Amino acid sequence: MSKTTKKRVPIADHGHKRSIMEIAKVIRSKNSGPYELTLDIIFRSSEDYEMCKSREVVNPALISKLYKIPETDILGIIWFEPAHAVKITIKRWIPSGDPGETDIYGAQQHAPLLGIEFDA
Repeated sequence: MSKTTKKRVPIADHGHKRSIMEIAKVIRSKNSGPYELTLDIIFRSSEDYEMCKSREVVNPALISKLYKIPETDILGIIWFEPAHAVKITIKRWIPSGDPGETDIYGAQQHAPLLGIEFDA
């Protein structure tokens, strides 16, 4: 997005990889109770949302790899069209507030999502 025009700058399709950060306006994490984390990706447009959904850019195998968890620890991947968003819920590896836990609110767990890349 250009800061001066506030319009999206199109990315040329030459078989290159694109980053999720190009098409997401929000990537965040938060608690979903003391035993679960919710990860949200909110897309800039309905076209970006539909493209990622139809290509299954976000899928259990990817989340398992990014978070180094078994796919059985992924409780759900929900595509929510009204918000142009995908919500991923996973089990916390340490319950919120337990000794050794470093992010009581779950607000710092979205970083692995920032590395998502997909074919242009």
